[in-house]
Amino acid sequence: MNTLNQIIVIAAAGWVGFSAYAIWARLGFVVDNIEAYGVPERWWPWLGTVKALGAVGLLVGLAVPAVGVAAAVGLVLYFVGAVVTVLHAHAYSHVPFPLLYLTPAAVAGALIAAA
Repeated sequence: MNTLNQIIVIAAAGWVGFSAYAIWARLGFVVDNIEAYGVPERWWPWLGTVKALGAVGLLVGLAVPAVGVAAAVGLVLYFVGAVVTVLHAHAYSHVPFPLLYLTPAAVAGALIAAA
């Protein structure tokens, strides 16, 4: 994998990792929305953990591609679920937000798989 692809994977992992941190730290711009979508508060730590594990998996994927691809698939499924949750809450203007995380995760997985 070339240096640019590695940078893209690392950036995607950082982006998803920040999303995990935002839930754990209960940052208003995240928590206000997931609360409005009807996501129970007891799920929040688990959601953050899944994202953090996915971010770590992308980084591990730089050395062990199968782990990176699995992490990317998991993250894509996670963020597809987020899109469904947003749609279910009828917050149509918020659909782009989970897509901003889904897309880099998918690209990172494709780059890891192609390496």
